[in-house]
Amino acid sequence: MKPPADQDVAGRIRQRIEVQGPIAVAEYMAMANAHYYAHHDVIGVAGDFTTAPEISQMFGELIGIWLADLWVRAGRPARVHYVELGPGRGTLARDALRAMAGAGLCPQAELVETSARMRSRQAEAVPDARWHDQLATLPDDGPLLVVANEFFDALPVRQFDSSGRELRVTWEGGRFVREGVVHQESSPESLDIVRVLAQRLVAQGGAALIVDYGHSRPGTGDTLQAVSRHVYADPWQEPGGRDLTAHVDFHALATAARSAGAIVHGPVPQGAWLEAMGIRVRAAALAKASQERAEEIAAARGRLTDADQMGRLFKVLALTAPGWPDPAGFR
Repeated sequence: MKPPADQDVAGRIRQRIEVQGPIAVAEYMAMANAHYYAHHDVIGVAGDFTTAPEISQMFGELIGIWLADLWVRAGRPARVHYVELGPGRGTLARDALRAMAGAGLCPQAELVETSARMRSRQAEAVPDARWHDQLATLPDDGPLLVVANEFFDALPVRQFDSSGRELRVTWEGGRFVREGVVHQESSPESLDIVRVLAQRLVAQGGAALIVDYGHSRPGTGDTLQAVSRHVYADPWQEPGGRDLTAHVDFHALATAARSAGAIVHGPVPQGAWLEAMGIRVRAAALAKASQERAEEIAAARGRLTDADQMGRLFKVLALTAPGWPDPAGFR
């Protein structure tokens, strides 16, 4: 009998360790997450976690308004593309595109997604989208309006001890074990993606909005974590069956973007950015239109903006092409 898929990926990791010895934490994380996102319904009540677009339509709508405002002040370029990295169920894209259309901006949606399972969900929300496995195939004939919400946190991180030795994962005592104590982390894949995005913005025009949880200044320590069924779990058990993430180093992302020529704005806390973008006004309008949902809408706003919810830990970073206007929400 064939083992369950999650046990199968754990077996492949064990086999890799048996053949080549302990593997880097980044390799373990990459193998586990590649399987996880390909085989699990990860988002929502029935999944393992809930992202901001699933909490309230206000999140995607305000991002759409932010993009439309930039487009208008940039002179309304004719050919423009909406790009989203790791679009989840397509909820953010759907809400953002609806808000952009209200301002006269109707870009082609270009979704960067490698999971066939997730693409099918995204097609339900954004039927006219085009999909890409990588940034290299994105259009090069006009400005890009890029959104990456909770994308970078799932990319592999390398972990090092205080002597600079890279930490590795082995199989010991019937379980996966990380060898050593974490002093510092880095995500080379994240930096590579940001550099490519910045280069594309410099060449084509446009802007990028990165929203994720993490730290604004360089830090030390272990931030690798797992979530299963909306609660924290052991990252060294059931690889491929739970979401593995690490805090995003926004300082490193900003430095990489600047090195490629992009103009960097922020990061600022998510709560402050949403308040600056008018979430209270939008919440009041929604509550007035659906008075029976007033408490639900107020709770969603609080979850997105309160300091003890998503408002402080989550950060917002913007990149713009040289010559493009300064974006709203970062003063």
